[in-house]
Amino acid sequence: MPRTAVRTLLRAGDTSVLSLPRSDDEPPVTIPRDPAREAARRELSKRMYHENDPSWFQRALNAFWDWVDKLFSAASTATPGGTLGLVVIVVAVLAVLGALWWRLGTPRRRPVSSPALFDDGPRSAADHRAAAEAHAAQGHWSQAVQERMRAIVRALEERALLDNRPGRTADEAAAEAGRSLPDHGDRLRAAARDFDDVTYGGRAGSEQAYRRLADLDRDLERSKPHLADNADRNTRQGATG
Repeated sequence: MPRTAVRTLLRAGDTSVLSLPRSDDEPPVTIPRDPAREAARRELSKRMYHENDPSWFQRALNAFWDWVDKLFSAASTATPGGTLGLVVIVVAVLAVLGALWWRLGTPRRRPVSSPALFDDGPRSAADHRAAAEAHAAQGHWSQAVQERMRAIVRALEERALLDNRPGRTADEAAAEAGRSLPDHGDRLRAAARDFDDVTYGGRAGSEQAYRRLADLDRDLERSKPHLADNADRNTRQGATG
C-alpha cells in the first residue's frame, strides 16, 4: 500500500466507510472506519517506512538546539539592542570572569586558621636558604618563596629574636618579629602574605615575590633589633611563664 494511500486512510475519520475502486467493472471494496484505521497503523509500523528516521540521539540533539534557540530568542527580545546587545553582554561577562581568574588564580577554600609555618623536622636557616636557592635555580618559585620565608623565621629564632615555638604561623612570626624590628614590620607582613598566598591560597609564586623575600632576608641579617622592645618582650614572656 503506497504511503499516500495510507495517509488517506488515516485522514478518513469523518466517513463511515472507505471505498477503494478496483476496476471499471467491479464494485468498490468498502472497509469500515475502525478496521481501516487499524490497517493504516499496521502499515505505517513497518520498518520500511522508518529506515531514514533520525536516531534517538539526533532527536535529543535537535530538541536541545531548539531549546537553545528559543532561549536566545527570548533573551534577545528582552535585551536592548536585540541579538547584538545580547552578544555584547555575554562577551563582557566572559571578559570579566577571565580577568578575575587571571588576577585571583584558581579559587580554593582557605582554612579557618593558617597551618604551621614549618611542616617538617627542624632545619637551620642555612638549610632553608640552600633549598630556596635550589628551587629558584629551577624556576620553582612557589617552593622557593616557601623555603625563603622559613629561612627568615628560622634565622630570627637562631638570633633569639623569636622564641623557638612549634606551630607558629607565618603571620604570627611576622607580627612578633615586627616588634623587635619595627623598621621591617611592613615588609615582614608582606612576606607572610606572600607565603600564605602560595601555600594556602592557591596562587603561584613569582620571581618578584622570591626576590623580595631574599632581599628582606639579607637586610634582616644586617639589622639590629630594638633592645628595649626585645627586653620588654622577654620580660613579659618570663612573667607569663
